[in-house]
Amino acid sequence: MKKYEDYIAEMNNRLKNYIPNKLNHGEESVFKPHDLFDMPDKEANEYKFKAIKYAFKLHYEKNSFYRKYCKEKNVTPDDIKSTDDFIKIPLLPDKFFKAYPSGNEFAMWLATIYTGDLPNITIKKNYGYDEIINKFNEAGLVISYSSGTSGRHTFIPRDLRTFNASEYAIAKSVIGMAYPIWEYEMNGYLFMPNPMKTNVFAGKVCKVFFDAIKSVEVALDREISAEVIQEAMKNSLKGRIIRYAVQRETKKLVNRVIEWLRKKEKERKKIALVGLPFLINFVIEELEERGEGFDFGENGAVLTGGGWKIYEGKRMPVKEFRGKAEKFLGIPPENCLDLYGMVEGNGWMVHCREGHYLHIPKSYYHVMVLDENGEEVGHGEKGRFAFLDGLAFSYPGFIISGDEVKMLEECPVCERNSQVLEPEVNRAKGEEMRGCAEEMRRVFAMDMGGGNV
Repeated sequence: MKKYEDYIAEMNNRLKNYIPNKLNHGEESVFKPHDLFDMPDKEANEYKFKAIKYAFKLHYEKNSFYRKYCKEKNVTPDDIKSTDDFIKIPLLPDKFFKAYPSGNEFAMWLATIYTGDLPNITIKKNYGYDEIINKFNEAGLVISYSSGTSGRHTFIPRDLRTFNASEYAIAKSVIGMAYPIWEYEMNGYLFMPNPMKTNVFAGKVCKVFFDAIKSVEVALDREISAEVIQEAMKNSLKGRIIRYAVQRETKKLVNRVIEWLRKKEKERKKIALVGLPFLINFVIEELEERGEGFDFGENGAVLTGGGWKIYEGKRMPVKEFRGKAEKFLGIPPENCLDLYGMVEGNGWMVHCREGHYLHIPKSYYHVMVLDENGEEVGHGEKGRFAFLDGLAFSYPGFIISGDEVKMLEECPVCERNSQVLEPEVNRAKGEEMRGCAEEMRRVFAMDMGGGNV
């Protein structure tokens, strides 16, 4: 078996275009360590302090909105002298990134939250969100969005440097945790929107998959606009029409995937199914209905992300999904991993193969679990997920979310020395359901044998 260092070196060779020639402190914290989840605490804290101090100083100096916010809180970069001072860094609520106007004012709002100077673009009066975003993205940015059940989007303006670091971080997090499964010669099936045809973060963030794996098929190979998602997330007539229109396409998708699985099993190819749990589950349910199955064994891997709501009112336990993947695809539970991340951040928490706890990157991403008063709770106690992101160079990535988690000091099962989140994450009471799987579920799922959308 290939040594871990050689395994990561091969990944770096495949992803060399993501690595800048000259690294800032944030980039050093993700490109230099071999293992983001297992390194000496002293080394990790040195990386993390430099990365987050660098990001905080950058936003304080170059983002006038955030600087004013910090002054109201009476905090400056000089106050951050060690990781113990991270609690002083002012957090933005995730709802802040939903508080945007429309039309030309939307571009002005983006300029307010963006750190640095936005490129100059020409905007027509009748432009919608995607048209404005596409103009900025053509000028060198990577603006993407996610949504909640209200249909209100979360917009995050990444520059190319932030986006490339985030892409590399997700690849290293997944490939590293999946050791020794990954091979460049694998065949992949992406159960997400095509990264080249959407600004939905669920799809955009998967661009690196095409560089990490030689051959990739895409399940949702169509343009998906902000308007379509906004309507589909609402329980309106137009939303129902949109969902009905794609119902037959979704069934065709399932059939295509099953044919692909038959071919790859016959060829004894190594495969990776990556993406939305509810779509992969549709394939498994169809196999169950047909009385068909596969036996990929160690030649198969599954990576899910985005949320575990399968139908309205029904949330599938992750452990149950792994059992179904083993029964109908022959893929062992240790090869089925889940990933937790969000559009606002560039930190990727991944299940370990041994115990399926969500490991937190040690070198650039600082996680806090907070009570209703913004105070940190103890390990094993429930609270709001908050983070300081050392890879967010184009917007202040110091955020408190609406997700409810429990964090443990170490994994109860594996020997990695990183903190972990308990395997499943939920929305806090009173917060709208959100996540890339939820918005895609609303668009693509309609009574696929299990209930209403």
